[in-house]
Amino acid sequence: MRCIDIHIHGAGGYDTRTDSEDDILKISEILASQEVSEIIPTIYPATINEMRKNMMAVRKAMEKQRGISNTHLLSGNPPLPPFSKGGRARVKAPKLKLARIVGIHLEGPFINPSKCGALDAKTFIEPSERNLRKVLEGFEDVVKIITIAPELKGAVQLIRKISDMGIIVSMGHSEATFSEAEAGFHAGAKGITHIFNAMRSFHHREPGIAGFGLINKDIYIEVIADPFHLHPKTLEFVFKTKNPKKIIIVSDSVKETPSGIPISSRQGAKGRGGSITDTKGKPRGGSMTIVESSRRLIQMGFDNKFITNCITKNPRRYLQN
Repeated sequence: MRCIDIHIHGAGGYDTRTDSEDDILKISEILASQEVSEIIPTIYPATINEMRKNMMAVRKAMEKQRGISNTHLLSGNPPLPPFSKGGRARVKAPKLKLARIVGIHLEGPFINPSKCGALDAKTFIEPSERNLRKVLEGFEDVVKIITIAPELKGAVQLIRKISDMGIIVSMGHSEATFSEAEAGFHAGAKGITHIFNAMRSFHHREPGIAGFGLINKDIYIEVIADPFHLHPKTLEFVFKTKNPKKIIIVSDSVKETPSGIPISSRQGAKGRGGSITDTKGKPRGGSMTIVESSRRLIQMGFDNKFITNCITKNPRRYLQN
């Protein structure tokens, strides 16, 4: 099973707030040990210079991975050292498993401060082509996804511009109404970032961006499926309502996410049973890998094939569109 996490900030003490490609490779290694095959490291909104440093770390990590034979990514051993000049047989190197880094996801900075969630609202900037160039120049070939709030002034035009560049736009961290989300979709947006989290709440007189994500049969939605971001009945509602081919389970994991430790044994910030929160109890990131989340959902009674597709076929189809 080749599964892909399209929204991941970090794990095991490492995250994308770094200028070191080795930190990104360590995330890749940690995720591979948890059976995650491919990842799209997600960059936090920050100053433009800081975001570009973080993006450069991911680019360099991707370049290092290209120097490793494909057979050694995900499941195999690294290349063996060559024979010495004396002709002695080479020694087998230690096993190395790496999740393939397939691009970058920018979660901002063109998002709504009123729905910042755990992100730093002071770093959000106006969605303009000028600002896009400042952020993106030189990284157009590696950025796969950009999260944007479609209701912001200039956002719809920017969504169209980014989509024309071949980069996927996901709508999120947003106060968008149903019609504003629909306008973003018609401008080219293909996804919604972690549905229900950091967005306008669903209301019976204004279903908002979350309602649009569930009702529209063509747009993809990210779902954080750990025990803390969505109530089990909300997950059931999502899976019963949404086109099953358009659901993508993501981790949204951060450096505090202790991959591989049973959820019952985890203690998050302030000891909230494994949740990762700030001092006020606000969620700061996902607590499980996508493989762990999927196993949990299957144990809860959701269909195995349905859930497996949400971490394999669906995200792959999303990235190929």
